[in-house]
Amino acid sequence: MTLTILDGATFCICADDGEINEGAHGFYADDTRFLSRLALRINGERPMPLSAGKVEYFAAAFFLRNPLAGGLGADELLIRSERFVTDDLQERIVVTNLAGDAVTIELTVELASDFADILSIKHHDFALGDPELAVALPPPVELIVVTAQAAQLVDPAGVLSTDVRSSRPALVSGSALWYALELPPHAEWDVRLTFRPRTGHTRPGRTPRARHFGEQRTRIQRSLRAWNMHVPQLRASWPELGQAYARSVSDLAALRMRGSDGIGLLPAAGMPWFMTVFGRDTVITCLQTLIFGPELAHTALRALTELQAEHDDPSIDAEPGKIIHELRRGRAAEVWFPRYYGTADATPLFLVLLSETWRWTGDDALVRELEPAMRKALRWIDEFGDRDGDGFVEFLRRSDHGLEVQSWKDSPDSQRFADGRIAEGPIASCEVQGYVYDAKRRCAELARLVLGDTALAERLERDADQLRENFDRAFWVQRAGGFYALALDGRKQPVDSRCSNMGHLLWSGIVPDARVADVARTLLAPPLWSGWGVRTMSAEDEAYRPLAYHNGTVWPHDNSLCAHGLSLRGATDASLRIVRSMLEAARFFDGGLPEVFAGLARRDTPFPVAYPTASRPQAWAAGAPVLLLRVLLGLEPDPLERTLAVRSGRLPEWAGSLSLTGVPAFGQRFDVHLKDGRAEVVAATEDSSTAVRG
Repeated sequence: MTLTILDGATFCICADDGEINEGAHGFYADDTRFLSRLALRINGERPMPLSAGKVEYFAAAFFLRNPLAGGLGADELLIRSERFVTDDLQERIVVTNLAGDAVTIELTVELASDFADILSIKHHDFALGDPELAVALPPPVELIVVTAQAAQLVDPAGVLSTDVRSSRPALVSGSALWYALELPPHAEWDVRLTFRPRTGHTRPGRTPRARHFGEQRTRIQRSLRAWNMHVPQLRASWPELGQAYARSVSDLAALRMRGSDGIGLLPAAGMPWFMTVFGRDTVITCLQTLIFGPELAHTALRALTELQAEHDDPSIDAEPGKIIHELRRGRAAEVWFPRYYGTADATPLFLVLLSETWRWTGDDALVRELEPAMRKALRWIDEFGDRDGDGFVEFLRRSDHGLEVQSWKDSPDSQRFADGRIAEGPIASCEVQGYVYDAKRRCAELARLVLGDTALAERLERDADQLRENFDRAFWVQRAGGFYALALDGRKQPVDSRCSNMGHLLWSGIVPDARVADVARTLLAPPLWSGWGVRTMSAEDEAYRPLAYHNGTVWPHDNSLCAHGLSLRGATDASLRIVRSMLEAARFFDGGLPEVFAGLARRDTPFPVAYPTASRPQAWAAGAPVLLLRVLLGLEPDPLERTLAVRSGRLPEWAGSLSLTGVPAFGQRFDVHLKDGRAEVVAATEDSSTAVRG
């Protein structure tokens, strides 16, 4: 069992007794592992665990009992370790003599680092592949003595290091800090350790001075309080909703990356492999959480604009105007790539986010500021995204080390026909066409109402109308009641498995009115519907496996977009069915939703079955309950009236009563109440808040 604490892109993964010793365990910063071993020993033996747990998302505590070593009797010592992560990893070890006699012991802290990059470690993770087939990780280095209270772990290349500071003088024995303790009866001894990652340069906004233990804890706690006060406050009689919302607020706070490099408070995509900017995940998380205010979206739009591709570079799947898929730093950037652009959907989704942010804020200045990026993205869709000129956006890997599948279901085996065959590219994924349709309709609105470019607006509207018509003709499969194919393959044949992607089509609006009922019925029928949520693939398709990453599991973010799409197209009962099932599932995951869980049928499982390597916390999974709350209320912005509107009609009794106060939109704060089955916006005040700083 592992325990994880984090502060943005800096995090620690360890065993439940605090030890860092195997697999993906480690202290990480900048996509690099700066500690691969941290092991406490008493008289040469490992202490025995009593209890452990998180105190906050950034802090944990471990309680241990002494081993029977070096003459120690049972339970003579209580060992307590308090750990928290910030720019550094900081730890306080407290040893208490519980006995009536004095004791003399040796306490050692074994340390090592391999300075491996996060992607290479991912390839070694047992559940993600055979480690014997992966490239060998670097050998761990040992401690170098600096002073009696300082040591270093230094990367052989001489660029990276981990500075180790001790509040007490220590000897270095091998690769361990060594302390000799003489404890009188009932006496207490403690030491404070700080592990600081060094990358060969001082990062902007960071000070090189040593920090006192706990100083950064106060800063993080202050930031968390500010974040909790800034987001809308929810009071709900339905406990699953209240718990899931609170967990989402906490998880998104934990994932916020800090820095003065344009990333700001952007949430990292997910623990542990994706603690960085991911174009698609970043955009969808911001779309899910616009009821928190526009700050995350503003940061994302500007950061993604800064990272927008300028040149054609096949080695990283980049083309002019394309929005980035993945940003890497540190050793991962050296070994793999600093930037990678292998995604077909981030570019149209970037345009959707620009429009939706404007719809929630009426911020014409933002649209004008990002107009060049908008036009570049539109050009990419038409000139590079549409590889063969048929009006659809396709993907095909050009990079030797890039992704074979460049839509959200990016497993290499995810593009499957109903008979199980893997489709060959170039692949035109169905949901990507929906995103393009939505992006063009939305950019037409911005061109007409904000930029005053009527010619562009009319052209984009014509393009969108033609795409909708062509899409319906090419992707509709008249089988099993009718549904949209997962994709078109390189021969323009429909990849005819039934998948959750068609729910995204309702969200984007590309589905004609006459098809909405058929799509809704397919999504909520048992082959796709597990009872806990919509599966990624129908149980009647040959490639279906309830534990296959993208071929039968249930993804909360996916379900949140399906629910929102159903709601937007008037299929209220179907959308609320997803809302209820998702939030009931969250109860079995400590009140929050993981990245993914098994697609086993609810009738066969008393609880949703966990997926073994699901990211947690993960940004768009944390964003899912926030969007589901919005779907429950039917809450949508009205940019022309500069207000919020809610769905009319009665909601089911299980929704209970709720109040969501302080929803920011159009420079105001709105209060939304659900009572006796009806939701309404009841108040609005001036919003004098500013972005919450980390």
